[in-house]
Amino acid sequence: MSETGASVAAGEPYDVVVVGGGAGGLNAALVLARARRRVAVVDAGEPRNAPAAHVHGFLSRDGVSPASLLDAGRAEITGYGVTLVEGRVERIEPGYRVHLVGGQVLRARRVVVATGLRDELPGIPGVRERWGRDLLHCPYCHGYEVRDEPLGVLGTHPDAVRHALLLRQWTEDLIYFPHTQGLGEGERLQLTAFGVRVVEGTVERLAVEHDRLSGVVLAGGETVSRSAVFIFPRMVPGDDLLAGLGCEREETGLVRTDRSGRTSVPGVWAVGNVVDPRAQVITAAGMGSAAAFAINADLVQEDVARAVKDHLRRVEG
Repeated sequence: MSETGASVAAGEPYDVVVVGGGAGGLNAALVLARARRRVAVVDAGEPRNAPAAHVHGFLSRDGVSPASLLDAGRAEITGYGVTLVEGRVERIEPGYRVHLVGGQVLRARRVVVATGLRDELPGIPGVRERWGRDLLHCPYCHGYEVRDEPLGVLGTHPDAVRHALLLRQWTEDLIYFPHTQGLGEGERLQLTAFGVRVVEGTVERLAVEHDRLSGVVLAGGETVSRSAVFIFPRMVPGDDLLAGLGCEREETGLVRTDRSGRTSVPGVWAVGNVVDPRAQVITAAGMGSAAAFAINADLVQEDVARAVKDHLRRVEG
């Protein structure tokens, strides 16, 4: 565990502790630090997009590697005096006391949780090994790089058909593999009418040649040549800390927030994939910025109330 950035006097709480050092957490810290708030960011160093070679759809940063984007962000926030703590938070107590694995405790007036999500991948041989390379998920992140190539979509999720229909605009050679997902007549009609071929059969594995995906192998032994394959993973938010604080949830199961990321628990904000699985890097960064504005205003309101109380005590005393 290591720390960089400005130190805080012993016993003095941070204005804000940010849990998670991805785009959402770092951007929240950046805006808060520029507002001259005392901020710490705790990060375990396990970004969701680590397997990807590039970040796309981020104006002025299109094509940058995820690692270099985060490196630049960390350099920027520490330049403003933010304390960067390498470690994992195991629980947050109201008040707030942020407990790290190993025993360190950070006190905070406000907390931002930006702990992202994990992608649960199907147990098809080759999927995990090719994940983020030529086994892909987001068309907006990776579709352009494989445009006009022979692509496939695996039916491993209830939304897989919709995924295939979306991907059709990036290529004319698209195959949908229902795999273990049932395919209704209406779905089959949509796929056929939209120019998506359907190849039946259980997917046994992904074929790889010379460290590149070469096709989809079916249980009967047939190999269907493809240069890239898309799946829709099960996305599981890393919201245990929010659950431990008693944050309310939507009917979807996601933690409920307002437009600024404020949760139902006073003083706690949540941004990025932990509350919006579809948020891209640029979206998460924007959510972090919105949260920072709201948090600073909330702190100002508290500071003013305290100042008025102290003022009246001095006048009346």
